[in-house]
Amino acid sequence: MLLRLPYLAMSSVFAFIRLLPMSDVDKEIEILTLRHQLAVLQRQIDRPRVAPADRAFLAALLHRLPRARLRQLHLIVSPDTILRWHRDLMRRRHADGASRRKRAGRPPTRRAIQALILRLAHENPGWGYRRIHGELAALGIKVAPSTVWEILRAHGIEPAPERDHQTWAAFLRSQAHAILACDFFTATTLNGASVYVFAVIEHANRRIHILGATTHPTAAWVTQAARNLVMDLQDAGANVTCLIRDRDSKYTPAFDAVFAAEGIETVTTGIRVPRMNSIIERWVQTCRHELLDRTLIWNQAHLLHALGEFESFYNQHRPHRTLHSAAPLRPVPEPITESGRVDRLDIHRRDRLGGILHEYAHAA
Repeated sequence: MLLRLPYLAMSSVFAFIRLLPMSDVDKEIEILTLRHQLAVLQRQIDRPRVAPADRAFLAALLHRLPRARLRQLHLIVSPDTILRWHRDLMRRRHADGASRRKRAGRPPTRRAIQALILRLAHENPGWGYRRIHGELAALGIKVAPSTVWEILRAHGIEPAPERDHQTWAAFLRSQAHAILACDFFTATTLNGASVYVFAVIEHANRRIHILGATTHPTAAWVTQAARNLVMDLQDAGANVTCLIRDRDSKYTPAFDAVFAAEGIETVTTGIRVPRMNSIIERWVQTCRHELLDRTLIWNQAHLLHALGEFESFYNQHRPHRTLHSAAPLRPVPEPITESGRVDRLDIHRRDRLGGILHEYAHAA
């Protein structure tokens, strides 16, 4: 519309200049011709479509004519419509002028202050907007509490006090260095027997411990596996305070007593809520996808051998996104910055379990 309206105005100016040398008779003949053509088009079109630029041009051109004169003209719209277009045009003009003269509200908060408010909210989930406002005041940053409230709400963060309740995910992230998670899963041998595998994972470094496999996980067997795990943790100097497990009947009071004696609290997940123990559940899926689904397990001894190889591969070589592509027991090496070394890469492959698992390393 902004380009079309000046174009219509300039075209009309040139058309008016063209009419100046014409005689009155020629003008009247042209008017009669145009009126007849307009009448022919009106008989063929029920309701013409008028663009906003055309409305503005017609309203500005014809608003000075009286209504009686407008009714005598052969217009494609009624005279009342022309007058309404003119009123809308003037109303929009006054509204735009008022909005330009009037400054809307306070000046916007600086982006650095907004980023700091969001940072304080994310790093301190228990802080409400009043607490964040107080911290900003202590830093010498002057903003209104209502401004902090609006910024939090605009970014989908509850100002207070709903954020005081710590979520399960936040608890796992904040206490990962002191959490273990355990679970049972089954593997089927070629003769159709189901073997129960007991595994434990450390949340902090994702190190996996496969404690054993048996066709009959009795209470004595599970309790002895717990004692073996506790001794391994003591040898490694791990500081564990929580063990997450489900409500399986295999976990007896004697099992919990082994960890309670070492000051480790047992936390049970909700009924049919596997996401509360998602890290070990995700490892079980990885073990099935990368090992068990690609291997024919002959018997229990073969299963223990395959799981031992996978445990070593998982802890010492397999990269993890959570650890920034490091393995649980192997840090990420320094990046290669020399262009000559990049051009002469000599990478060797080591196969595990007959080629099911591949490990890649630089040649010695």
